[in-house]
Amino acid sequence: MIEFKNVSKVYETGNRAVRNLNLKIDDGEFVFIVGRSGSGKSTLIRLLMRELKATEGTITVNGKELGRLKRSEIPKYRRGIGVVFQDFRLLNDRNVYENIAFAQRVIGASGREIRENVPEILKLTGLSAKYKNMPNQLSGGEQQRVAIARALINKPSVILADEPTGNLDEKNSEEIMKLLYEINAMGTTVIVITHSRGIVEASGKRVISMEKGTIRSDTGQAAAAQADETVPWETAEPNWGGII
Repeated sequence: MIEFKNVSKVYETGNRAVRNLNLKIDDGEFVFIVGRSGSGKSTLIRLLMRELKATEGTITVNGKELGRLKRSEIPKYRRGIGVVFQDFRLLNDRNVYENIAFAQRVIGASGREIRENVPEILKLTGLSAKYKNMPNQLSGGEQQRVAIARALINKPSVILADEPTGNLDEKNSEEIMKLLYEINAMGTTVIVITHSRGIVEASGKRVISMEKGTIRSDTGQAAAAQADETVPWETAEPNWGGII
């Protein structure tokens, strides 16, 4: 489980990027985070990755309070989170197999483990026939599949996808989202930051809308509140104005 309690982040410039934020994401959830540039989405993710430390409040992930992690413990913590970027960030001098295997070598996996795990992930992500290809021989959708495979290879409990379809056409975007849904169905928590209104509206998944460092709406919370008949559903509509 991921939980933010009264979390604020103030940068040295005085900019309060996140303001008294409270958020809970259960194991196995699929969540979209939307909002304008400067709404606090990127800061939230950096806090979750422990690239930043909260100024106030506590962040707990899988029972670990991130503010209490020692510097030496942060790399191990990050192994439990797979990250997928908009620009893929592949190693251009290595083929598909080696790009994925690299993530295993970083954590000290044995050669045997790599030989067992990489083909399994290649099959899951539909890349078995491309394992010898270099990144420049792949389409954008295939490159993003490699990035997802690399993020998934160490069996993280959470996948963070930052604009994973931002550089893709509609068809490849649909395929990448289908893959992320499949990964989520296997039990992995998936958090996607996106500006794609179409993808979000077609998903039926939980949507968290951020504005000025706070959560403007959360369909997950609103659904629970509606069950208690305390808050009307309309309050949960995400704020799309100006973010597309």
